[in-house]
Amino acid sequence: MKKSLLYLLILLVITGFSGCQNSESDNPIKIALSRAVPEEKYQNYFRWLKSVDTNIIFLDMYHLSFDSALALLNECDGLLLTGGEDVYPGRFDRENDTGRCTEIDLKRDTLEFALLSKAIERKMPVQGVCRGLQLINVYFGGSLIIDIPTDLDTVIKHQLPDTYNCLHHVDIKKGSWLHKISGISKGITNSNHHQGIDVLGTPLEENAVTKDGLIEAIGIKDRSNFSYLFAVQWHPERLEYGNPLSGPIAREFIREVKSFSKK
Repeated sequence: MKKSLLYLLILLVITGFSGCQNSESDNPIKIALSRAVPEEKYQNYFRWLKSVDTNIIFLDMYHLSFDSALALLNECDGLLLTGGEDVYPGRFDRENDTGRCTEIDLKRDTLEFALLSKAIERKMPVQGVCRGLQLINVYFGGSLIIDIPTDLDTVIKHQLPDTYNCLHHVDIKKGSWLHKISGISKGITNSNHHQGIDVLGTPLEENAVTKDGLIEAIGIKDRSNFSYLFAVQWHPERLEYGNPLSGPIAREFIREVKSFSKK
């Protein structure tokens, strides 16, 4: 029964819940999600992006073989790296801290590194959320704080049992990509993570930070060799879409995906 339900969920993702097709575009865009089922929390990503364009086909990469996932990515127009487990510390030379992680998925790390590499090679738009931001940073040679509560002297709560009501302020860097699309210099985001960026990867730049100095949004410094690569530490898919740090991010990602699709 569980296996049948899983297959059904994967099918729903691949068809993009096609019973709701009222987009302005004639041809649906295809967005690969690094992991999309079976947990209910992943439905938030579908609803968030479909608030911009209902005519999207979502494809779950996690439940495919590596070869199949990479081959299928060639047919996609964008990649969304979703939230989830801690990135394996051995990938940034801190293997001895593995025991301080809450949960690790080595298969997912390997798959997402391969997907990100392929997407960059194709100059495909990439959006990261939470773990997605951390993985992008590690991919580009950065490192992570293993456990914020014990490693960072801060009064800001970055994670609470009630994940939907853990909120804090962020300062948005003037002139940054996020400042441009959100139109604000300060905002409120949700928070649900015990790890965060320590050393920022070389080609990346911060777009937003918290009062305790944690980087909350990153992008590429020089976009000449990239289509679109942007990531946030918070969960915009769980915020009100009218929040400048939710809806505009979805709209910009979809805009870039459609532009890539036309090419």
